[in-house]
Amino acid sequence: MKSLSAQLLPSKQVEILDIWIKLQLKNEGLRSDLMSNDALKRESEELLKTILEAIRNDDTTDIKGEAYDKVVEVLAGISLSRASNGFSPRETAYFVFSLKEALITVLEKNIAEPKELYPEIVKVNKLLDDFGLITFETFIKGREEVILRQTSEITEISTPVIQVWSGILALPIIGTLDSARTQVVMENLLLKIVETESTIAILDISGVPAVDSLVAQHLIKTVAATRLMGAECIISGIRPEIAQTIVHLGIDLSNINTKASLAHALRTAFSLLKLEVRKVGEYSKNTHA
Repeated sequence: MKSLSAQLLPSKQVEILDIWIKLQLKNEGLRSDLMSNDALKRESEELLKTILEAIRNDDTTDIKGEAYDKVVEVLAGISLSRASNGFSPRETAYFVFSLKEALITVLEKNIAEPKELYPEIVKVNKLLDDFGLITFETFIKGREEVILRQTSEITEISTPVIQVWSGILALPIIGTLDSARTQVVMENLLLKIVETESTIAILDISGVPAVDSLVAQHLIKTVAATRLMGAECIISGIRPEIAQTIVHLGIDLSNINTKASLAHALRTAFSLLKLEVRKVGEYSKNTHA
């Protein structure tokens, strides 16, 4: 015989939805800038309909049963959507746990006998708590995916290869240079060398906060890859503290052309290409007027 919840709740869908929506709209943390009231109602209605259908078909609290597969799928979709749209974990959790309050409110209104009401409330609590865990797990996974995607995009943006002169490329590196970023740096640089047929590449590490043995190894690998493409590599931005660290660590950069600044590296590049840049007159703001 089906429990009172399985008999009662599916027939009270409209009432439950009304209570649930009112609870969400009263919540001070409601983000109307991220979701309209109509969208919230549609999302709530879809999830509630799916949950009540599962309760009708499977009178247990085992969400691993086939009847709850659709619920888990809908919950996962909502969590991922909210994670990518900027909702906080608290806001996403309230969406699920406020439904628990709505369900219990309807049970209390329709079951007068405490001995009958208590086991139904326990069942609803267990079910919604499990749904809450699924929501959290999926939300965290969605946030991790967003962070990884943003990190990848930032890495791409923060490693621009600039053609500063015919045959000369410059790649300013800002931030920590780890293995993943080194791979991006090398790929971008090597592709640009082929595209522009450049013979000199300047790696400027002025924006790298610190150089340890691992960062130095990444730089050496990048220089080696550049040379395999037939281009000479110059490392600029060697500040005094970085030079001291490199010496202290016993890292040998003697076979690599290093310079203190990008300007010095550019002069060296001109020299290697037998180019001469000369000042031909005084600059005047009115020259192009």
